[in-house]
Amino acid sequence: MVYIRAKKVKSDQYLYLVKSVWNSEKNTSKQEIVKYLGKASEVVKDDLPKEYRNDPKILSVLASHNPKDIKKREEATKKSKQQLYKKLTEGNIEECVKIYEEYIKIFNSSDFFDRILKQVMYKIGEDWASGKISIATEHVASNIAQTLVKIIMDKVSVTKNKKKILLCVPVGEEHHLGCDVLETYLSIKGFKVYNIGTSIPTESILEFIGNNKPDIVFVSITLDDNLTAGQRLVKKIKNEYEKTPILIGGYALQSEQIPKFEGKIIKDVGLEEIPKIIRTA
Repeated sequence: MVYIRAKKVKSDQYLYLVKSVWNSEKNTSKQEIVKYLGKASEVVKDDLPKEYRNDPKILSVLASHNPKDIKKREEATKKSKQQLYKKLTEGNIEECVKIYEEYIKIFNSSDFFDRILKQVMYKIGEDWASGKISIATEHVASNIAQTLVKIIMDKVSVTKNKKKILLCVPVGEEHHLGCDVLETYLSIKGFKVYNIGTSIPTESILEFIGNNKPDIVFVSITLDDNLTAGQRLVKKIKNEYEKTPILIGGYALQSEQIPKFEGKIIKDVGLEEIPKIIRTA
């Protein structure tokens, strides 16, 4: 059974999607977190994993926390996604920036990355794979999205944090928008970020780790075809720098069947959760 659990921190409520798992040895059930959803007043239907978005009991609980505001936010999110898809595929960076600026009047930058940009880029990738848009259009949209992330980075204020994060991809992975988004968000949160978001030889990554000694290494994998290369990269990092925590995430890690990695897999979590994961890694 899957349901929403609320946890109160100071004056705010935070929601978690949890499930009951039966332990046959102890003859009892325990709760496991399926996904952290966020601040109750800001959670919308799209924050739920796809398989639970039409569950009437879950939606009822979600609506009970802030029914009027949730409807308004869902409408704003849907409209922004449609607009951003159109402007990205048209290559219109000025309008993309305006969409971002309008959206954060209601939400914040992490909401924009999680609920708008990430979802739109997933759809653009799917539309290219199914032949709905051309490879040229996909490239234009990806390039504009990367420029948008850089513009956002220039607009936000940055605080200081001692932890150093290395973002990298395995050999053959040419998609680095995920790394760019992470760089922006983690920089906003005050982390020192090294972004090697392009495909380079594994030996170069290992040398960089040795020279700069990051506290965490984050490996981003977008395409399923690069999962094996990702496994090899993670294994080599672990062999050489055993005490350095490794996080693995990206679109390729969202599927049901994921190969084993010698690190912690970050699956289906919002950006707001990542600093917490880093602190406990």
